[in-house]
Amino acid sequence: MHDDKVVDLTTAIRTHVQPGSSIALEGFSHLIPFAAGHEIIRQGITDLELCRMTPDLLSDMLVAAGAVSSMVCSFFASGSAGSLYELRRRIEHHDPAPLPVSEYSHHAMVLRYHAGAAGLPFVPIRSFTGSDIPKINPEIRSVPDPYSGGRAYVVPPLNPDVTIIHAQRADRRGNAQIWGITGAQQEAAYAGRKTIVTVEEVVDDEVIRADPNRTLIPAHAVDAVCEVPTGAHPSYVQGSYDRDNAFYREWTPISKDPEALHAWLDRYVRGTGDHAEYLAAIGAERLAGLRMAPRPSGSVDYGRRMTAAPSKRKDA
Repeated sequence: MHDDKVVDLTTAIRTHVQPGSSIALEGFSHLIPFAAGHEIIRQGITDLELCRMTPDLLSDMLVAAGAVSSMVCSFFASGSAGSLYELRRRIEHHDPAPLPVSEYSHHAMVLRYHAGAAGLPFVPIRSFTGSDIPKINPEIRSVPDPYSGGRAYVVPPLNPDVTIIHAQRADRRGNAQIWGITGAQQEAAYAGRKTIVTVEEVVDDEVIRADPNRTLIPAHAVDAVCEVPTGAHPSYVQGSYDRDNAFYREWTPISKDPEALHAWLDRYVRGTGDHAEYLAAIGAERLAGLRMAPRPSGSVDYGRRMTAAPSKRKDA
């Protein structure tokens, strides 16, 4: 197939993610591309600008591994399970070095991706009125409103060099389908100069065509497709496996101790050859406890054109 974009994750990261790149790793609550982040760490890629709504455990890992030199983000959180101590060390105490952060709100991050995808020079946002965030971020600017005569805040476009998302499935051309909670995956994919999609499974074209409304990322926005089952662990994938809440709770004491954090990275990420080896190190029994029972959604009828009955010619 001439437009087959399926490659292994190692190749996709090596091909598209270069030192000094800006990368967006998006997935809101679920479908977080942990496997791709781990592969970046394995390959020793550094000096990245990380763009992410809700920097989380994956962000903590990437910063601790020395992959990230700056961040563009909104709302630091560990899934309500504790603190992100590597990020706190870097941002609050400059330990072992400062971490430059360009902070926005969730809404502003989505608008920045939207502007980047649409080729807009900026986009207005009303919700910064009364907020302190513009005081700490000079890229959030106030401009005259040409209609009311007042003023409006605006934010610039965001065009990452590489966007990476995880999805439930895609065909070999890159038509990727997502269901459950979605965040800014579609906007980020279109805004990215290159887009990598990791998926739980690669499926036949007919599967995608049977339910086209779930195709959130179409093939023309995708440069590489990687089949990576359980590629969002420890986050969850709707319909496949639950969030590993125990892992999220365990991360707090791990990240609080720099030695424990680097030991974890050495064992589970740097010490594994790929995501399959990472899962083996996590343990089959633990992963089995996260599997979900089936609960199919209702079906819809898209309809199809009826074959017209042949007309009967009436001779004069």
